[in-house]
Amino acid sequence: MQLGAMNDKTILTEIGARISRLRLNHNITQTDLALQAGVARIVVQRLEGGRGCTLENLIRITRVLGILEQLDAFLQVPELSPLQLAKLKGRERLRAARVRPKHTAKE
Repeated sequence: MQLGAMNDKTILTEIGARISRLRLNHNITQTDLALQAGVARIVVQRLEGGRGCTLENLIRITRVLGILEQLDAFLQVPELSPLQLAKLKGRERLRAARVRPKHTAKE
């Protein structure tokens, strides 16, 4: 599946459908999943219905379903490029550069 070709609503719907299938494969009701994850049942209903949830609640739910480790593949640790490392002289970058507005000459 190509997530990049989908809009946000479609992605949320697909995530909800996958969570629902996983829950059913584990033979867990929405209520039981919510209790084990420490969230309200409406959170599970909204997630499975494609309306999303907070990242914290998603982490709790994926932990109960045994797929928390898959988030590691989702958000891999970014590596510093050798060019950036040389530029920083071995120090780790902590801030992004501020974008300054361009001044236009008045005519």
